[in-house]
Order: sequence, then structure tokens, then C-alpha cells
Amino acid sequence: MSKKNEKTQRRIQRWAEFRFGVVGGLLVAPPAKGELQAELEKLAQKKWLRPGYQVPTTVGFSTIERWYYQALNEKADPIRALERKVREDLGAIKAMPPALRRSLQAQYLAHKRWSYQLHYDNLVAAAAGDAQLGRVPHYATVRRYMKAHGMLRQPRRGDPNRPGVQRAEERLESREVRSWEVEQPNALWHLDFHGCSRQVLTTDAEYITPQLLGLLDDHSRLCCHLQWYLSETAENLVHGLCQAFAKRGLPRALMTDNGSAMIAGETEAGLLDSSVIHDTTLPYSAYQNGKQECFWAQVEGRLLAMLERQKDLTLDQLNEATQAWAEMEYNRKKHDETGETPLARWIAGTDAGRPCPSSDELRLRFTQHAHRRQRRSDGTVSLLSIRFELPSRFRHLEEVDLRYAEWDLSHVWLWDERQQRSLARIFPLDKRRNADGQRRAHQLPLPGVEADEVQPQSGLPPLLQQCIDRYRSTGLPPAYIPKPVLSKAEGADSKTEEVTP
Repeated sequence: MSKKNEKTQRRIQRWAEFRFGVVGGLLVAPPAKGELQAELEKLAQKKWLRPGYQVPTTVGFSTIERWYYQALNEKADPIRALERKVREDLGAIKAMPPALRRSLQAQYLAHKRWSYQLHYDNLVAAAAGDAQLGRVPHYATVRRYMKAHGMLRQPRRGDPNRPGVQRAEERLESREVRSWEVEQPNALWHLDFHGCSRQVLTTDAEYITPQLLGLLDDHSRLCCHLQWYLSETAENLVHGLCQAFAKRGLPRALMTDNGSAMIAGETEAGLLDSSVIHDTTLPYSAYQNGKQECFWAQVEGRLLAMLERQKDLTLDQLNEATQAWAEMEYNRKKHDETGETPLARWIAGTDAGRPCPSSDELRLRFTQHAHRRQRRSDGTVSLLSIRFELPSRFRHLEEVDLRYAEWDLSHVWLWDERQQRSLARIFPLDKRRNADGQRRAHQLPLPGVEADEVQPQSGLPPLLQQCIDRYRSTGLPPAYIPKPVLSKAEGADSKTEEVTP
């Protein structure tokens, strides 16, 4: 209820209480038969201080008599019976005929982002071209009718011709929106980027609008981490998210929008490997991450407002002031909704988080997967147009899995997808270094076997030896005719003897 309606309702109630105070004595001690008129005349001669008046006045006999019978006939709630009667046509605007209402409703369904004035002007233009619509009432009447029937101006969510925007509007109209929160700290975090309302001066003598990465705990509203960057990228998101993990531990779930940095391969893989559920808001539905949006208002209204006199603000100065404000002012200030400071509510709750792994482990987790075929000639694979050398013990693999981050190719790992672990770190191919002619000995691909323990096989192969032994065991002569081989001298002096079987 608005303040105006609340004030009106309170005034109606005070008048009902005043009327009951005038005739209430007759209900407590009913007069004897034939004495009612005399009692009413006595009350009519008294002076009463009416609500909102400074000077007492009298009340007419007939008025008091009507009040008396109204309260007497109502057994359940006499005071309610003495309230001012509500008009039967309350809320019905007679100046809006049915044809005009239908035209206005059709216009609103087609253009929900229009202002009330624009709707009114178009309604007047439509009525001028169609006599059946009748006369259009005053602007205030049309505006009151639209508000009373839920035809409110909708915020612009994007291009109304895009299917995603249309689905978001239909969902918002057909489903209610309710506030909610989780029961434990570290059960759910909110993450988002926010464009600054002012620019910072970089070392390249450029003014750039920085982006603020913020992470909030849903239950306590604690600011887990807050840092400004020059752009909204997956690299900056992972950089800030890992710092929040180190400060507060691993949460159970993380809610973000559908920005490119939020749904990047490195981000998705890192959250999955950390067993953090990644929930994204529906497209064009920023209200689903409302706690984060409300937090930006405090950043602009308090933090940046205190920096408005700072000229040539740099990113380092902005980050230093932001860290101090978040830890010393926001986290220790009483929250209007929870009634507690975020830090106190965080400490008092049952932590649902988990310990944070090491920095090296986090770096490995926030990488994306790649599947490559090894070039057997030199034992290399190609990644983003760069060739990487594999250790020689993996030269027998035809295809390999890699883990890497696009912004840091100095750390690329050979990955075992089945066991979900890193096998080795690989490095880019250095052709100048390889030109020195020195080559390392091959490492055997078999684990646990030393090179000097393995010797080449001697003698006949086992299968062939087995066949010879079985053939000899039959006792039969070889099933072939041997042919003697003569030297050249013997062949010239003697004739070749025919051999008969």
C-alpha cells in the first residue's frame, strides 16, 4: 500500500472510531424503553472533537441516531459498520468506453516500452481517425486507467524483434518474481562485471573505462573479492576468482550472467574441476542476479562518490581505495535487509565451503582441453599455431590431450583424460637450441623398466621355434628336395648329376 492510500485508510478508521465513541455508551448501557430519544438528545447537545479539527463542535441528532442503529445492527464489528461506505463504482472509469479500452489494450500489448504520454498521444490520433472509439478523456484519466489495470511501462531489455528478448518478456509476464537467499555462507556466490562511471589514466597516456569484478556471498552479502580491470575477459575473471577462493574458500555454487568471460572454456573447466556448480541467469533477465545489481549502486553512490575530486585517477589508486572500502566499510556496515553486518553474518553462519587448493593447482584447473595428433617425425604437436615438444617417453602415442589457457601458453600440460591428472608440462619448440646437434637418448615408454634391463631378443622367435619342434616330433623327413650347391670350379669340370627321388 502506498503512503497516500495508507494515510487515507487511517483517516477513515479514525472517523469510524470517533463515531463509535459517540454512540458506544448507548451500546454498553442500553437505555430503557422510551428513553432512547432523550439519550440521543443529550448526546446531540454535547461538543465533540472531530478528527483533524482543533475546536469541538456538536453532532446533529439524526446523525447520532443513524450511527447508533448502524452499530446496533452490526454484531460482529460495529466500528467497521461506522466506516465511510465505499462507492459501488470505485475503480470503474466511466469516461473510458469499451471500444476505447480495447484499442488502448491492443496498443499496450504491441508497445509495452512506450511512456504513458506516448500511449495517450497515439490513442488521441487513433480516435481522430475512428469515430467509434468516441471521445478520449484527459491524460490523467488514461494514465490512471493504465496503472489500475497493470499496463505499466516495461524497461527496455534489448531489441524487441530478437527471439531471446521476446521469450524473456513472456516469462516475466507469466511467472512471478520473488526474493530468495540460501541458508549458509559459501553455499552460493554471485559474480558480475560493472563498468565504472568514470575513466582512469593508463601508463600509455590513455583514458579507459575500467571494469569492476565483484563476488558476493548470497547468504551474508559479504564481498568476497573486488578488483578493477581494464577489460572484461576470461583471464581477468579467473585472476579475480582465484583470489576470492584463496580468501574465502571454495563455494558450492556460483551464479553469473551469460557473458563471454563467464562461459569461456577455461572458466567452465575450472569450476567443474573445483566441483563448483555454475548457474547462469536467463538471457535478458538481469533481475535474477539482483543482489549483485544492488551492490553496484553502493559502489557508485559511496565509493566512487568519495573519489569524484581525484584527478587523473589510476587503476592502482582505484584498486587500493576499493579494497579498503570493501573490507573496512562495506563488510562492517549493517545491511538494511539482513539487519547484520556481512562479516558478522558470515562468521555466525555454518560455513558450507571447502578449503582452497594451491595456486598451481588452481592454474591447472582453469584451463581448457585440446585433443591433438602427435607428429611422429619430431614428436611435436601444434597448439594455436605453435609447436610444442613432447617428452620422448610419450613418442608412442598417436593422439594426446592437452590443458592450456589461451592467455598463458607458457604453461601447457600433457593431460591424462582417463585418470584426470597431469602427465608432464610441455614447452614450445626451440629450433635455434636444437641446431646445436646434441640429442638426448630416448626414454622408454614403459614405466618401471630401466634401459639396461632390456636387451634385444636373440635366437629364433618363440613361435617359429615351436613350429620346428612340433614338425621334428612327427618323425617325417622334410617335405622338400634339397638341391646341392656346387662351386664355380666344380660346376665347370663335372656334369650336374640328376637327382631322382
